[in-house]
Amino acid sequence: MLDETKKEGLNEVEETAAEPMESMDDYKEELEASFQRIYVGDMLTGTVIDVTDEQVVLDLKSYAEGVIPKENMSDDPDFNMKESVHVGDEISATVVKRDDGQGNLLLSRKEANNILAWDKLETLMQERTIVPVKVQQVVNGGVVAYLEGIRGFIPASRLDADYVENLQEWEGKTVDVTVITANPEEKRLVLSGREAAREKKEEAKKKKIAKCQVGAVMNGKVESLQTYGAFVELENGLTGLLHISQISEKRLRHPKEVLKVGQDVRVRILSTDNNKISLSMKEMEQAQEEDDTFDYHESGEATTSLGDLFKNWKR
Repeated sequence: MLDETKKEGLNEVEETAAEPMESMDDYKEELEASFQRIYVGDMLTGTVIDVTDEQVVLDLKSYAEGVIPKENMSDDPDFNMKESVHVGDEISATVVKRDDGQGNLLLSRKEANNILAWDKLETLMQERTIVPVKVQQVVNGGVVAYLEGIRGFIPASRLDADYVENLQEWEGKTVDVTVITANPEEKRLVLSGREAAREKKEEAKKKKIAKCQVGAVMNGKVESLQTYGAFVELENGLTGLLHISQISEKRLRHPKEVLKVGQDVRVRILSTDNNKISLSMKEMEQAQEEDDTFDYHESGEATTSLGDLFKNWKR
């Protein structure tokens, strides 16, 4: 039998043999990083390991950590370190100094942005992507907003669905925009809120039209007269077409024979096909005889109203 000392010795040998043998390949990545040559102007990508109000610290998997001071993060005056950057984020930045005095690499995200941001802005422009921006400043002919840390200009004609006269009202507001010009050589970024605003306006219009029941009776005001009929602004803010054939039982050569701009009218909804509202005054005459009218309500419901139906209607 083996004595206890020999047994312990054999056990140690067996345990050592069972452990995987480490080799240089296990440390290949770390070794390569330690010998990596880094120069001023190089772009490096690292993982955020610390964020303070004054700086961001990156793990670069190199011989030193990277430090980005707040002033080197963004040109956006509203940039907030702790709101915009979080531990675990990946950030690309350029090397400003190889040693910040404490053995760290001094980096600048702003300089990297001049390369990466313009690439992203060009992609946003090509894909017509809608993104939110905050209006920072009112300038001659428009406003200034920052996107991807780059100063962008929004002309007054493209700030909203229609031309904006009072630009001061927009300062500090958030606007959905698309990129219409992204020129890194000229450092020219032009944004537009018009497309997104019109899209929202059209969507709101569709929702309102969906509440308009065919057959409902509404109050309105004549907006304009055309040879083929009149456009009437309804009480819910929508505009419908009152075709000349639907104005009166009497044959008319022009709507002005019966109507004038600004006149209050009471009309019936004939159709909402293709998100266009067709109206009729002629059917109001028929409805008076048939007693089958019902009034419009913003909720989309309709209620019978016989006594007041023709009270304000002028023939």
